[in-house]
Amino acid sequence: MHHTKSILLFFIALACFLQNSFAQDSATVKKTTGKVKVQYGIASFYSNKFNGRKTANGEIFSQQKLTAAHNSLPLGTYVRVTNLRNKRTVIVKINDRLHARNKRLIDLTRAAAQKLGFIKSGLTRVKIEVLGKKPPVNTK
Repeated sequence: MHHTKSILLFFIALACFLQNSFAQDSATVKKTTGKVKVQYGIASFYSNKFNGRKTANGEIFSQQKLTAAHNSLPLGTYVRVTNLRNKRTVIVKINDRLHARNKRLIDLTRAAAQKLGFIKSGLTRVKIEVLGKKPPVNTK
């Protein structure tokens, strides 16, 4: 009886592990490395219909700026976004929010997506490194 219970617990733990492993692909993976917060997920870029509208922090949205929408980072936070397919990077400021049901990690302006090289595909896997509230000295 004890042996059967141990086997059952093992399979429950294995099922939980496998479920979390597969769920990580679409979910945000967060880890802290020193003071740098790193997240992995899917990036997209804004539709042109949002051009000229107000963002969550009150700024007027422009496809030419290096800004982004993110649902959990504080507004005004600067992040380095790395396209994991080609290793290109861009630094953007979080100034908006995604729709609550959107499963993507970040929504970038067209200018940022262009720098990351994923305009044709529309989506890409990215790594986000939180840089803080102060604008980085070199944002190129």
